[in-house]
Amino acid sequence: MDAVREAGDAMEEACGVFGVYAPGEDVARLTGYGLQALQHRGQESAGIATSDGVRLVCHKDIGLVTQVFDDDIMDSLAGCLAVGHVRYSTSGRASSRDAAQPHLCSVGNVRIALAHNGTLLGTDAIRIALEAQGATFASGTDTEVAARLIAQEACRCDSVRGGIRRAMEQMEGAYAMVLATPDALYAFRDPRGMRPLSLGRLPQGGWVVSSETCGLDIAGAIFVRDVEPGEVVRLDADGLSSEVATALPPRASCIFEYVYFARPDSIIDGQSVYQARRAMGAILSQEAPVEADLVLGVPDSGTPAAVGYAEASGMPYAFGIVKNHYVGRTFIQPTQAMRQRGIKLKLNPLPSVIAGKRLVVIDDSIVRGNTSRQLVAMLRDAGAAEVHLRIVSPEVRWPCFYGIDTATRDQLLAAERSVEEMRAWIDCDSLAFISLDGLREAVGGATHAGWCEACFTGSYPIESPSA
Repeated sequence: MDAVREAGDAMEEACGVFGVYAPGEDVARLTGYGLQALQHRGQESAGIATSDGVRLVCHKDIGLVTQVFDDDIMDSLAGCLAVGHVRYSTSGRASSRDAAQPHLCSVGNVRIALAHNGTLLGTDAIRIALEAQGATFASGTDTEVAARLIAQEACRCDSVRGGIRRAMEQMEGAYAMVLATPDALYAFRDPRGMRPLSLGRLPQGGWVVSSETCGLDIAGAIFVRDVEPGEVVRLDADGLSSEVATALPPRASCIFEYVYFARPDSIIDGQSVYQARRAMGAILSQEAPVEADLVLGVPDSGTPAAVGYAEASGMPYAFGIVKNHYVGRTFIQPTQAMRQRGIKLKLNPLPSVIAGKRLVVIDDSIVRGNTSRQLVAMLRDAGAAEVHLRIVSPEVRWPCFYGIDTATRDQLLAAERSVEEMRAWIDCDSLAFISLDGLREAVGGATHAGWCEACFTGSYPIESPSA
């Protein structure tokens, strides 16, 4: 079996959005804190737009939140409301300041700043139509198209809420968006609820919107509820108002949020991510038991699942793999030898823990397989007697088109390989994946309205490009 093309081996996060309406508060710094809590969702660029009730101003650039913002910049972003964004590119050029968000747009007397998590489908036709009407674009992002479309529709009907509603009738795909005008904050989700978005209340009475509840926590906001699929929420001096802006197709929330994307301290659709991951490990221990000495988790997302596997199996859990959290995404790997060293920058085994031991190693997923193969080799070099790999998601056989950067199908290890063929290529002693039914049980079972599971099944809730 030929090796899969050398490339990154994780499903990359989508983006993170954050918004604050809180007159009298330092909304820029609150948004900065929120974006740092969401930094795991995107590390390529960061941006914040604020309004003082009259004008919108924005600062954005390439880099982490702490690299893009300092005290002087924060002081210049005074206002009563803010929207912010951390980006991992899923459309447009990576590492481009023009592609960083929020996007500011003015049409007539309508001025907005828009931040988006997800991916819109079929925006080329919308872009062409807007260009024919005189619109110009600075980036290749779907978010800039959405911003222009919303602003234009709002200008036509003299209502930002109406403009959002009309744009939602034309936009297809996955989106959780926050939008600022000079005097109001809006939050809205696609009608299938594919990407998460939560709403919280500050003790002083302001409002916060965040991709995950961990962003609410760091801002000191109390979780109120999720923004519902197809809902448009407006936050302003009159408080909260909301409406369902579009017809609702069947629910299709991304199930992979629980497996990998979300922080373990977040709650999505009422389900604790940490508890869901522990349940995944416990279920996998029943579906794929093995005789071993220690259970290890591949940090960070594999750790709660490893705890669940150990508890359910009765085997001891051990901290046997150290993760370096300070490795940037943009580290240059110009040669094959350097690429092979890349994993050692992120993960390093502890020989004193694992030497001579039979290991059960719990990881969140296998995409291309390179990381798994290199990790197994490192564990063997560190003295592991056996390495049994257990994966708390089913086989990833199909790409995602809804805001997650996955390989084309010919690059996915599981696309055309059996489990035994994957095991042989990775060179572990055994390999097993959780069943789709087991994953569903771990994340809420029959109580949830519906999932997007397309990366496992190839059944896409929205018509997508050929995989």
